[in-house]
Amino acid sequence: MTIALEHPVLHSTAIALPARFQASYTTRLVAVGVDKRPSDFWLETAGAPQAGDVVIARVTAINNHKRVETPESRKAILFEGALVMLAYGHRYAADQFLAHVPEDLEPCHLVAAGGIAGVVTALHDQMDEPTEIEPLGLLTNARGTVNVRDFAAFDNPLKVEAPKKRAQVIAVLGTSMNSGKSTTLACLVNGLAAAGQKVAAGKITGTGAGNDRMIYHDAGAHSVIDFTDFGYPTTFKLNFAEIRALSVNMINVLADSGADTVIVEIADGIYQGETSRLLCDQVFQESVDHVVFSAVDALGAKAGVQELQAAGLHVAAASGVMTASPLATAEATDVLEVPVVPTFDLTNPEIVTAVLTDHA
Repeated sequence: MTIALEHPVLHSTAIALPARFQASYTTRLVAVGVDKRPSDFWLETAGAPQAGDVVIARVTAINNHKRVETPESRKAILFEGALVMLAYGHRYAADQFLAHVPEDLEPCHLVAAGGIAGVVTALHDQMDEPTEIEPLGLLTNARGTVNVRDFAAFDNPLKVEAPKKRAQVIAVLGTSMNSGKSTTLACLVNGLAAAGQKVAAGKITGTGAGNDRMIYHDAGAHSVIDFTDFGYPTTFKLNFAEIRALSVNMINVLADSGADTVIVEIADGIYQGETSRLLCDQVFQESVDHVVFSAVDALGAKAGVQELQAAGLHVAAASGVMTASPLATAEATDVLEVPVVPTFDLTNPEIVTAVLTDHA
């Protein structure tokens, strides 16, 4: 899908911030700065946006996304004509959209409920057409176009090495989007917390959304962050040096919170471009002690575990959506040499502790 450029804007005009607009999850840290000193900001009506640049846009047609996630992770209902503060970003979501940052401020799409603006170029057959938005302008201050990186809670220095002394680190990966990774991670958190550990959790890659960090928090994690805290609305199309650094820097921040165990989620499936390369990276491998793999079926579990082991990672267990089916669980148990653990059994402190110690 592409957007016809009906009225290209040739010259930028500075306009005042609207009196009212809805900030989103991905722009929550920017919103704090705007709320403190609104007179420092204005909108520029033309420009070439980059990933992370902040835009205020009008909702013009409500289709797939009917809500936008607020800074507090509430799902605010969208109305036509509503103004929203979003971040431009690329999106890779096999079950939803492929989307990219446009070249200008022409009409485009709300490509993720967490607050991502972009142009959808491909969509899943089961998806409705994307919700349409009309950018009013790029958020600007005296330093230029505002990017979510400008208000990030943490830096992402690119020169990194695997930490020498740290907490135990578990990475949760999966066969695909919606394979049960976030639920698996939350159950790991819950079980280890019940065993008396301080557990910190984070999401290294993906598309900005607060629901994952909320489930980590609800499960009992004492510290939770994600890539948006480092100034990235999404991680799709980041250069690899940034992905590697983000992995190590996030683990370090979580470990510094006093955690006994750090658990991190890697989005999408292991064949997704950035994920595939990360798994083979020596620094990442040296930073992770165990992998728990989420799969949708036994075949995916078998192939995924083999890929991870071939890459040099230690797989402690397989879990995820497939374990909702006793038959699929039995199939996976027959063909895997690692434990197959029903997702919610990981909340049992004895089971989760055994999985992470007996197979180290």
